[in-house]
Parts: sequence; C-alpha cells; structure tokens
Amino acid sequence: MIKFLDKLIRRTNNLNEVSKKIKDLSKNFPVKKIFNCINNYLPDSEIRYVGGCIRKIIKEELIDDIDLATNLNPQQVCDALKSNNINFYETGIEHGTITAVIEGYNFEITSLREDTETDGRHAKVKFSKDWKKDASRRDFTINAIYSDIDGNLFDPFDGKEDLKNGIVKFIGDPEQRIKEDYLRILRYLRFYLSYSNYKHEFAISKLIKKNIVGISNLSKERLLDELKKFFKLNILSKLSKDKFSLELFEIIFPQLRNFKIFSNLNNFAKIKIEEADFTFLLSLLIIDGTDNVDYFLYKFNISKKQQKRLKIIDDFYRGKIFSKSFSEKNLNKIFYYKGKQSLIDILSFRIFTSRNIDIKLIKLIENFQSKDLPSMPFGAKFLMKKYQIPEGKVLGNKIKSIEEEWVNNNFNLSQKQIDKIISR
Repeated sequence: MIKFLDKLIRRTNNLNEVSKKIKDLSKNFPVKKIFNCINNYLPDSEIRYVGGCIRKIIKEELIDDIDLATNLNPQQVCDALKSNNINFYETGIEHGTITAVIEGYNFEITSLREDTETDGRHAKVKFSKDWKKDASRRDFTINAIYSDIDGNLFDPFDGKEDLKNGIVKFIGDPEQRIKEDYLRILRYLRFYLSYSNYKHEFAISKLIKKNIVGISNLSKERLLDELKKFFKLNILSKLSKDKFSLELFEIIFPQLRNFKIFSNLNNFAKIKIEEADFTFLLSLLIIDGTDNVDYFLYKFNISKKQQKRLKIIDDFYRGKIFSKSFSEKNLNKIFYYKGKQSLIDILSFRIFTSRNIDIKLIKLIENFQSKDLPSMPFGAKFLMKKYQIPEGKVLGNKIKSIEEEWVNNNFNLSQKQIDKIISR
C-alpha cells in the first residue's frame, strides 16, 4: 500500500512535452533492450532513467549520455545483461555501477544505494530497493528526478519545479551533503552557473567557504573530470562574471588565471567558443607567459597528445611576437613541423585573446584548414641516385638543408635550387 501511494503521489503520467521527449530517448538511443531485460528479470525488478538526461530534457539541452538506476543489486544486473547478450563491464561494481555497451553507446546502470560511511572522497554503500532512500543520498533536487521508459516521473524532492524556477537546492542538510563528497562544491558551482536565477544564498556561500579545504582531499583525476564539464557547458563567461564562483575557482584551480578573457570576447570568439575543445579552452586559461603551463601539467595528468598541444602554443607565445611571427614562411614551418592542429591553435589563440578581430588571421585559418600536410618529395634515395652521395652524415645534412629550403619556399623547390644546395 505504501509503495502504491508513493507512486500515486510522486509519479506523473502527464502526456506533456517532457514525457514525450523521455519516450523518444528509446528511439534515439538503443536503450530499450536494457529496460526490457531488467524489468523482466524479476517480478518486482525495475529500471529508470535518472539524473542528467532527465534534467537536460526538462531544460531542452542536448542529451549526450544516459544514466540509469535499478532496484537490482550489481550481480543481478550482470546476470540480466549476460542472459540477454548485452556486453558490459564492471565500471565501479563496489559502488554499484555497471556499464552496458550497445551499438557503441555506454549506459551506466547503478543499483539503488544508501551511504553507510563517507569520508569526503568516497562512500561505503549498501544496496537498496528503496527509490526514496536512493534519491535522498543524491546531491541536488534537480539530479534526483527519475523516469520510466514511458515518461512517468518519480520526483520526490520537486526537482522539476526547482529547474523551472531556477533554484539549485541541496537535498537535506547542505553541510552534510558537502562533507560526504567535497566534489559537490564544484558541482554546486556548475549547476548554479547553468541554472540558477538567484544570487548565492549567504548560508550556502558560508558553508562552502568553511569546507573549501576539503577539496584538497580529492584526487586530481576527479577534479579534472569535473573541470571538463564546466568547459563542455560553455559557462566560462558566466563564471568570469560571478564573483563568488570566481573566487572559489581561483582557490581550487590556482593555475587557471585568465578568466577575464571570457568576460570580454570579441564577436568572432563568441561564435567560435561553441566549437572550441577542452584543450584549446584550457590553453586560454593557463598560458600567461610564465611557467604556469608546466605547473599545470605537473599537477594534472592529461594525455600526452593534450600536453603536446599546450606546450606548442605555450612555446610560441613565450617567445617574442613580431609581425613576421605570422608571416607565410613562419606559419609554413609550424604547419609542416608541428602539424595543422598546432598551427590553427596558435592562430586561434591570437584571435581569442585580442580585442579586435584580425581578418587576416581568420583567412589564414581558413586557408590552412583546407590544406593537406605536404610530404617532402626529395628523399635519400633520390639524392643518392642522382648525385651519387653515399649514406652517412653528409647525406643527412643535405636532406635537412633541402627540406628547410623547400619549407621556406612554400613547399616548392626547383631542380636548380637543389643543385645549388648540393654543390655547397
């Protein structure tokens, strides 16, 4: 009877736009198979959408991932998936999370939980069948909205209304929520900047400042993952104008120094920021003519490819910049030796950090984007055969000289020019 009343009070079956879009999730993502295999596993087993995907549907945002919650324990989830030939891996089985993989999409399935012990970084949990208790351990009302595949909402803390009204509200005691996981300080900032229509509550601001030291207990990996979500949502311009959020960010990420860039972008940058990736946006924040990039790379473990991109941009702008820095000859060198991406990064950085739009630089980006990276047509075999140069240091030096001249000459070199280099 209690379960029946709970569903009757808290679930809605309104055939409204939100429910329709939730129904469409199973058309746009191959998730129906998961719902069928979980819902049919036991007479009372159930799975629901939860969190971000529901929040984004309500706010008419792009859905880029789907999280699911179920009243089955992790082992039962694995059994259900296995019996239906659905691939999966045990992402965080000790915390109740299994990731199912269908048609290249990852779906995180988390068993209903209750926290038994928390230390500000991780929680020890026990698995539950109680949807309300699972909702009670979540951070914000706007993240504790569930739905079945037909769009029936289970919203025990009125998160939908809070989203509608622009209210970011902790579930239960805010300080307890923060102390359970200090990452919630950053999550609060992200959701506040994304959805809030109000000033920060004084009591919440005070609590966050009081507990900010707890951030130091978090792993750099978790901090970096959360930072990427700020960039993904393109809320850096809002962050740069919100005094409280900016103060906290500068404490948590002291290497991110150039937020003012995002409060005064030129028109070109305002448009192109939608296309910019994490690495490039990061370069705007940490490159300042000092060794700050090296410090950031020491503190945070990002991929070798990302490190290389940042270092190339940093090296360029730590040198003296002259008009010839953007000459065709110099840009061709960067294009050939560092690659197309690095060249576009360097040109884009200049545009983003300038008050005025340099049309010439925009045209250069367009020009190099359409170019293929050239391949030097004069190799060792050609020189050895034509000029009878044996293998060794002399041959290597000649190839290097020809390559440099070829790059400086806009990737063109005549036979006469090659003869001249060989005869030196």
